[in-house]
Amino acid sequence: MFESVLIVCHANVCRSPAAERLFRAHASRLAQQHASPAIEFHSAGLFAENGDDIDPVMVQLLAERDMDASGHCARQLDCRMARNADLILVPERRQIAAVERLDPVSRGKVHLLGKWEDSEVADPHGSHEIAYRESFGLIERLVLGWLKKIC
Repeated sequence: MFESVLIVCHANVCRSPAAERLFRAHASRLAQQHASPAIEFHSAGLFAENGDDIDPVMVQLLAERDMDASGHCARQLDCRMARNADLILVPERRQIAAVERLDPVSRGKVHLLGKWEDSEVADPHGSHEIAYRESFGLIERLVLGWLKKIC
């Protein structure tokens, strides 16, 4: 049983906070429907600048789904965060090794967000809105896939 899930990306301003919000929203709906136990979802970045805001395009995409992105402050991943999580999800394969280098104890609980589809989520940060929409759609689909496994 998972009590705490941590989503980690590069800077914690785009993919991981979007995934965190999507996990929270969809898990909340599932919990209401099936009386599932609550899971905490958090996000962090391998190279985050603590306190940075979420990317404005992701704010817009989340708002289109009636999800509030306010209050997000980027935070850099540290060993304590990794150890406190029961499951760590990353959008890119290379980030699995990066998390495990930071905290070798996390080995075995770090997985690709796209594990069930064998896919990675490209970083749209600084790209055209179309790239953001593609990443956002993929993230949501992958989140739903994980929720089927953990809830």
